[in-house]
Amino acid sequence: MSDTTCITEPEPAVAPAPPQTTEPATAVVGHPEAAETPKVNVNLVMRILVLSTFVVILNETIMVNAIPRLMREFAVPATSAQWLSTAFMLTMAVVIPATGWFLQRVTTRTAYALAMGLFLTGTTIATLAPSFSVLLVARVVQASGTAVMMPLLMTTMMTLVPPQDRGKVMGNVTLVMSVAPALGPAVSGVLLQLGSWRLIFAVVLPIAGVVGLLGLRELVNIGEPRATRIDLPSVVLSAVGFGALVYGLSGLGDGGRASHTVPPALVTAVGVLSLAAFVRRQITLQRGAGPLLDLRTLTFGPFAISLGLMCLAFMAMMGAMILLPLYLQDVLGLSTLTTGLLLMPGGLVMGLLGPVVGRAYDKVGATRLVIPGAVVMATSLALFTRVGQDTSPWLLLVNHMFLMAALALIFTPVFTSGLSVLPPHLYAHGSAVLGSLQQVAAAAGTAIVVSVMAGRAASAAADGATQLGALSTGVRWGFGVGAVIAVAVVAVSFAVRTPVLPAHEDAPATQH
Repeated sequence: MSDTTCITEPEPAVAPAPPQTTEPATAVVGHPEAAETPKVNVNLVMRILVLSTFVVILNETIMVNAIPRLMREFAVPATSAQWLSTAFMLTMAVVIPATGWFLQRVTTRTAYALAMGLFLTGTTIATLAPSFSVLLVARVVQASGTAVMMPLLMTTMMTLVPPQDRGKVMGNVTLVMSVAPALGPAVSGVLLQLGSWRLIFAVVLPIAGVVGLLGLRELVNIGEPRATRIDLPSVVLSAVGFGALVYGLSGLGDGGRASHTVPPALVTAVGVLSLAAFVRRQITLQRGAGPLLDLRTLTFGPFAISLGLMCLAFMAMMGAMILLPLYLQDVLGLSTLTTGLLLMPGGLVMGLLGPVVGRAYDKVGATRLVIPGAVVMATSLALFTRVGQDTSPWLLLVNHMFLMAALALIFTPVFTSGLSVLPPHLYAHGSAVLGSLQQVAAAAGTAIVVSVMAGRAASAAADGATQLGALSTGVRWGFGVGAVIAVAVVAVSFAVRTPVLPAHEDAPATQH
């Protein structure tokens, strides 16, 4: 159902009159030659990219529901098993900063082929993985392909779609960037009930293969690539910074239950310092050869506010996505199938609301949508802190649907209002900044929530609580962390404004 929605809804929003079709489409890669660029079927390009991105991002959270089973099969603790999700997000955060440079160097078809090729390779390895370590490597390979696809979609949308229609189209892009991760646990729950965890990858593999072949057959090259240099020190600093930061966060608060050759606090500090050095180098390169990631995007106030709100919302969302399957299966004793079915309505609600919220954004702006969404989100997460061993699954289903509806009210207006204020030559860099920090925030939220949950559960057990009682206590504390983050989302939401489009938005970009 989600796939169908994903590929059919954009048509009314991106079908400009013939004189407008070819010119906006020539700006995707960044340096088009207007006289040589072929006509582009905007609807077809958007359909292919949206469907492809939906398939690859679905895998970001598809392992969440399988974590309890993998913990038993591979004899690994929860703090290790959750890296199957964290490593996926972390890899995207490390790779995405280089995509702005990469998309300038290669053709559209080359970027698409690399993205789908990496994803298919990783999925194949995961299907056959004989051990937990091989499965973890496969997830990293999958994520590398996904990291290329996300900025390709966002940059294309910002270039092809007129400003006045971006809300409607972004409502469908929300399906990719938000609903696909939300549906991951539900899809995996159904597949796990049918058989081995390997089905999760075995089912995705042929679907991704067909989508990839369709894309290679139908996509055309948009714009002309150009040879540009990449700053290797920036790549190293970015990888070390993001990697060390999230790894360190995952180790903090585990109460010493996991062995660390290096203290997590020290690793976290290395990550922060490396990212500080990365930022300083980008600022220096902006005055000369060109940065790996152009941070001048952050000088646009609405973009910076939207970025901060998005990071906070993703931290809370991903924390909840990790906690719910663990709670439903390990505390309430529900099967993976029941867990998947309970989580699916919320994801579908979010998907159905995406286009509706997008159209509403075009009419009423961001503020009237984001503030109510943030309030409902905080209320829903606060209610989750009341769960216990006897909580009705039906109450959880309803509350989860309200949470997903609230996130739909937040993400579409935030993405659209933030990116719309950027000048065309910063679209790729804005998409890269957004994608990178989105994944870092999600990984950090997952790591913090799991660490707090494990720490409080251990403390409760030490005080004499039963195993189920201790885990229930830990889960409540984990949701409490999400509720606190959601309060911060409410505070920031009052600063969100619908941007007044600048004059340069009336015409498509022709250069980077």
